[in-house]
Amino acid sequence: MADIIGVFALLIGLELVLGVDNILVITILVSRLEKKHQQKARVIGLALAMIARILILFLLLRLTGLTQPVFMEFSIRDLILLAGGLFLLYKAVKEIHHTIELKDELDTTANVKDSFGSVVTQIVLLDMVFSVDSVITAIGLTNVTWVIATAVVLAFIIILIFAKPIGEFILANPALKILALSFLITIGITIFMEGLHKEVPKAYIYLPMGFALFVELLQMRYSKNKKALAKEATEPAETNS
Repeated sequence: MADIIGVFALLIGLELVLGVDNILVITILVSRLEKKHQQKARVIGLALAMIARILILFLLLRLTGLTQPVFMEFSIRDLILLAGGLFLLYKAVKEIHHTIELKDELDTTANVKDSFGSVVTQIVLLDMVFSVDSVITAIGLTNVTWVIATAVVLAFIIILIFAKPIGEFILANPALKILALSFLITIGITIFMEGLHKEVPKAYIYLPMGFALFVELLQMRYSKNKKALAKEATEPAETNS
């Protein structure tokens, strides 16, 4: 029983680490929708992605072909990772271009936004790309299906709770949005490299990302304090006048 509890806690941690990637992807995708539809897209997209992940789990428990070569030395898993990595790179670079060039502000046709179905579909597909490795790792830790499925559901609930506030905070700060998109480029490259059988230690990815985020938060705090100080300095002058 103690072993199952330990594995269960490890699986939840694994899913939550994956959830960081998901929150970044979901934030960028739903930002292309009208404000009133964004939370609905988050919930539906994550719910469908959770169902898809559990289906992948049951499929992998019954099939081993996903990791067997089907084209040259590449397996179905490798092809999924290659395609997913390339799509993530394309999406992140495109969104960085939109943000830096102020496309949404300057182009009145941007008000049309992406379609709801398109955004939900992209959330599900990209989550499935992220899921392949995590599910394979989970099966390596335990073959008790209910333990893995429960961990997936609990992680989904946690991610759903934090996806909206974290996403809105990122979108409200352009520098953080660009940083998040840069993270997605790194993640896309990592996924693509894994598809080429080039293992990239996750610590090399998440530690620099965490440090860059910490530095950016310090910069934001500095800017906030500087504005507050400037405001205090101008208020007495206005009062005296």
